[in-house]
Order: sequence, then structure tokens, then C-alpha cells
Amino acid sequence: MDRRQFFKQAGIVSGGAAASVALAAPAIAQERPRIRWRMTSSFPNTLDTLFGASQRFAQMVSDITEGQFTIQLFPAGELVPGLSALDAVQDGTVEAAHSVLYYYVGKDPTFAIGSAIPFGLNARQQNAWLYHGGGNELIDEFLQSYNVTARPGGNTGTQMGGWFRNEINSVADLQGLKMRIAGIAGQVLQPLGVVGQQLAGGDVYPALERGTLDATEFVGPYDDEKLGFYQVAPYYYYPAFWEAGPTVHYIFNREQFDGLPDSYKAALETASMAANLDMTADYDVKNMRAIRSLVGKGAQLRPLPRDVLDAAYDSAQNLYRQLDETNENWKKIFDPWNEFRTQSYEWFRVAEFTNDSYAYAQQAAGR
Repeated sequence: MDRRQFFKQAGIVSGGAAASVALAAPAIAQERPRIRWRMTSSFPNTLDTLFGASQRFAQMVSDITEGQFTIQLFPAGELVPGLSALDAVQDGTVEAAHSVLYYYVGKDPTFAIGSAIPFGLNARQQNAWLYHGGGNELIDEFLQSYNVTARPGGNTGTQMGGWFRNEINSVADLQGLKMRIAGIAGQVLQPLGVVGQQLAGGDVYPALERGTLDATEFVGPYDDEKLGFYQVAPYYYYPAFWEAGPTVHYIFNREQFDGLPDSYKAALETASMAANLDMTADYDVKNMRAIRSLVGKGAQLRPLPRDVLDAAYDSAQNLYRQLDETNENWKKIFDPWNEFRTQSYEWFRVAEFTNDSYAYAQQAAGR
């Protein structure tokens, strides 16, 4: 082929490509429509790790879609109360929310399994169950009757057991204790004498200050320090056996989600997974610094007494057996979850636990 013939054919190809691009433009516009969503958070904007995760999430969705799909974010209380986020998504008041499923155990205790239940999975185990152990599929099937779908969008890691106005030396000290506690943990602690209450984060400090609360759990050192709990309840207990690895979720109105182009659904999936990973890493850095700061400000670190843990463990197992017998939704998710937990615990004891236990003991001994 001579050069003239080559360039002639190249010109034809080039022209064809240009025509193809011109014809494709309307199709691309149809596949990538301009969409605006609103998202309510269950957290105030002062909690930069929890609320900040949603800010980064919304920005990532916008970046991936080149600004065609944007999400306007509202802190707790600006559109709806923080503990009403699920309802707002369910009825279409907003298209999305960032919340914790265990906030809605009043509707059905099964909600808690998607986030955390007492003596459950740590953050790594929780993610393993959700992403590759069938958890996401089970939770999504359960959520269908509420007209929502959800994706993991954060994990705080194992939380602290909370702030107490008075020292806890045994299970007897829990009698009549008024405690802000989320999820089904209140039901587990009720037989031990605890009067559980569920309050939004902004209402906890004044309740502790007035004495209408004796104790509160929230998250961990970083967020707890920002909320100032150490000023009114000096005893800081650990661990929160009810939240070994609690998942925070992005909740989407199912009809709105199903109506999105596939590429926008993929953007939500990608941004959710990134937020899930990022939150744990962020907390691991911030908490290790904040715990030192809190001790410097006078916080009294205390482990929960063994008899408290033992009594709570027995109470939890009793509750789970009762729910298994009376709640089909619970049983459908809890039974495979429990089997996964057993096998995961067996594996983690082999490598993770032995490695961590030895290394931590050496560090504590100053070696």
C-alpha cells in the first residue's frame, strides 16, 4: 500500500471515529443524567470522623461521576432527628442516610446484627462476614420490607465501655444504674439492674451533668473527648463488649437506588467501601492519641470487672436463644452469623490472638 492510499484510508477511519463520537454523545448524556440527592446523618457535624466520613463519601461519588451525581449532606437534627434517619429514607423524605442499624431495634431486634451485638465480631471479622460471608445479602433481604437497601460505610473498631459517674467494682454496682446505651445491649444489661436509655449524642452531656444519667457509652476516646464526658463522669471503662466492631451504614431508598444508572450504583458501592475502610484507619490513629490526652486530663481508666462480663455474657446468650425462638427475622440472620462467628473465633485464636498477646506483653514489659 502506498502512502497516498494509506492516508486516504486513515482519513476515512478518522472521519468515522469522529462521527461515532458525535453520535455517542447523546447516549452518554442519557446514561449519565444529572441527579441530586439529599442525605441525612445520624451524627452532628462536630463529630468529624463520623460526619466527615459522609462528606468524603459524597465528594467521592461526585468525583467518580464527574459532578453528575451529587449528594447534599445534612447533620443530625437539621432535616430530621438523628434517630429518625431510617424513617426519613423509608418514606422518601430523603434519598439516603448515614446511620447505625442498631438504632432501630425498636422496630425489630434483627437490625442490630447488621451493626453489632454483644460479644460479637471485631471490625475485621465483621467486614469478612458482610462482604464475603453472606452478611450483606442477608441484611439486604431483611431491609426489603422497609423499602431501603444499605451498604457498610464505616466501622469504629472496638469501642470503650463508657463513662461512669461512680466506680463499678462488681455486678452489684449496676443495680438501678441509668445508662445511655444503644442497640440491644440495654436488653442484655437490664437483667443485671441497668436502666438503659437511648439518647442522641448531643443530649448525653447535660443528662450526665444533671444526674439524670449515671453513665454513658458513645464511641471511643477521640469522639468522647470532643463531647467532654470526662468532665462529668471521670471513670472510663473498657471494653464495650456490645460493640467489638460496629458497622455504620449508608442507607438508600430502594426505589431511588434501583432507578439509578448502573455506573451511579457502582459509584455508591465504591464510595461506601472506601468510607468503611477509611473510618477504621482514621479512628485507630485518633483514638491512640486521644486516650493519652484523656488520661492527662484526669480520666480514670478501669477494666470492667470479670463478674460483670460473665453476667452480661450469660444474659446475652439467654436473649439470643429467646429471639431465635420467637423472631423469624432474627433466626434467619443470627444462625448463620453465629456459625460464622464460631469459625472466625477459632481461626483468630490460632494466629491473631497468639501473636497479639505475646507482642503486647513484651511492649508492656518495656522490651
